Amino acid sequence: MSEQRHIEVALIYDFDGTLSPGNMQEFGFVQAIGMNAADFWKEVHDMATKNDASEILCYMSRMLKEAKYREIGLRRESFVEFGGQIELFPGVEEWFGTINDYGASLGLNIKHFIISSGLKEMIEGTSIAHEFENIYACSFLYDIDGVANWPAVAVDYTAKTQFLFKINKGISEVSDNSKVNQFIPERDRRIPFERMIYFGDGETDIPCMKMVKQHGGHSIAVYNSPKKRDTAMRLINEERANFACAADYSEGQDIYNVVRLILQKIKTDYDFQQLLDLHAELAAKHNA
Repeated sequence: MSEQRHIEVALIYDFDGTLSPGNMQEFGFVQAIGMNAADFWKEVHDMATKNDASEILCYMSRMLKEAKYREIGLRRESFVEFGGQIELFPGVEEWFGTINDYGASLGLNIKHFIISSGLKEMIEGTSIAHEFENIYACSFLYDIDGVANWPAVAVDYTAKTQFLFKINKGISEVSDNSKVNQFIPERDRRIPFERMIYFGDGETDIPCMKMVKQHGGHSIAVYNSPKKRDTAMRLINEERANFACAADYSEGQDIYNVVRLILQKIKTDYDFQQLLDLHAELAAKHNA
């Protein structure tokens, strides 16, 4: 059993719309700069369209510009404080302990990761930040006075896939571009794709959902509205996701039941492969 507890499984989450309703900037930040969410995002969209630019970089730029205009110093502590105001979907806070315990009962070591276009500093301010092995998300650079002054990392929907390979190969640093491109035999990688479960809520998650699914893992499209449900069902029809579940992580709800069965399959597949390897080894010795 001690060896089995080293069977690592990665549960990988988008954040906005997946673990939390809405966009995280709408919990504290837009109120601090005296704007409403609709106006803020319209300005971001217009800026991106006018300049044919990344909406991720544009929202980060807009945050800095609006704060500077209102003489608000955006420090790391400010973002963490905003993060403490982020709302979470039902059952999220209890989810990690519950699913970790279930995984352990199967001999699985569950590791949780975030891959988000939101802000790492804000996610670090949430009540669940300590649950994650790593948080891959957008972040800022800070000047000598500790005030945010430039984007450090911008994670858009295509950039998200590189972090799947970092998880696959066991690379924690965002800045490490050499190891992620280094050849590592599949058997030597930390967490194979078939032992990954990806949770996302929409269009920006499609590349990650599809990649995990195509490589033998499982993708769950999360929804909290009729429109989001339509999107989730379409992703299944298009073979980009395996499952569509309402955004309730409470024990006994769809996500909980689906993930339990996936974990059972992961454990069974692992044991079956071990059996195949054993018999292949015995046959090789017999024929030697």
